[in-house]
Amino acid sequence: MEDKRYAVLIDAENVSHKYISYILDEMTKYGVITYKRAYGDWTSVHVVKWKNELLEYSIVPIQQFSNTIGKNASDSALIIDAMDILYTGNVDGFCIVSSDSDFTRLASRLRESGMDVIGMGESKTPRAFKAACTIFTNLDLIAGGDMGEQAEERDTEAESETGTEVYRNRFADDEDEVLDIATIEKDITAIISENENKGKDTYLGEIGNRLIKKYPDFDVRNYGYASLNKFLEEEIFCVDLIRDDKRVVVRLKPLPKQELLDFITATVASGGRKGIELGLLGQKIHEAFENFQVSDYGYTKFEKFIEGSTNCMIIKDGHGGKSVKNGKV
Repeated sequence: MEDKRYAVLIDAENVSHKYISYILDEMTKYGVITYKRAYGDWTSVHVVKWKNELLEYSIVPIQQFSNTIGKNASDSALIIDAMDILYTGNVDGFCIVSSDSDFTRLASRLRESGMDVIGMGESKTPRAFKAACTIFTNLDLIAGGDMGEQAEERDTEAESETGTEVYRNRFADDEDEVLDIATIEKDITAIISENENKGKDTYLGEIGNRLIKKYPDFDVRNYGYASLNKFLEEEIFCVDLIRDDKRVVVRLKPLPKQELLDFITATVASGGRKGIELGLLGQKIHEAFENFQVSDYGYTKFEKFIEGSTNCMIIKDGHGGKSVKNGKV
């Protein structure tokens, strides 16, 4: 199987030259680079430091004069080139390197044409652009700890230009927070439960793929981990990882049984002598214990679980319904 071919298009007015080695290294995960272009006004002071990188990495510079102060004219040139490359049919995907939300529609349009779109930018990149990409990678995350120095340097460069306030504002978008662990845990639980209902195992690769499809900027490196399995082991406490030959199966941990039984006893007791309707009890259990599955306790039916595992009894009423009562009542 041949590697996919990518066009790497860089908004040099919006991204520091110090990221280039990280950008190209990251792209080796996805395929081979057939186009390498950087867009900017090369007469401008704040992009002149790209010169050495252009030569060292054989990147084609595309000149675009800024006819209006504060306007990033290179955006239009990058978008036009991207569409031209798309219609040549010579690539399987694009890497758009920018922290600018102006490329959101471009990313969407390329994906509509069946292209992979790898977005790369700083963590402050607006979520709209991140969501429009197939995958989005935070450059300041993969580049390590010298980003504070780079940001300070970039601001200094910007201040030396006319119209600095407008230019600096382009880098002042609010940072999006990293996706919280609770949301990830909820999605993983839903994926595994869906597969369990179909009688299927859930493998580590599926977890990673489905999270990235839903959240293009999901990256375990955001949380300080180098691998997904380590992230799940140390951050997602509701799952177990089981090695199956060369693959890893991800399963939900059974709930602590005594805690569950105590909850059932207390819930049934709250209904007094009448007890509680069987379906309502099931609903309350799932609300309190999202991962509850009767199969974890050796049963296929909820009713059998209640009768076999608790000190409760199930009573049929005259209308075909069933209630659960404490066995001591």
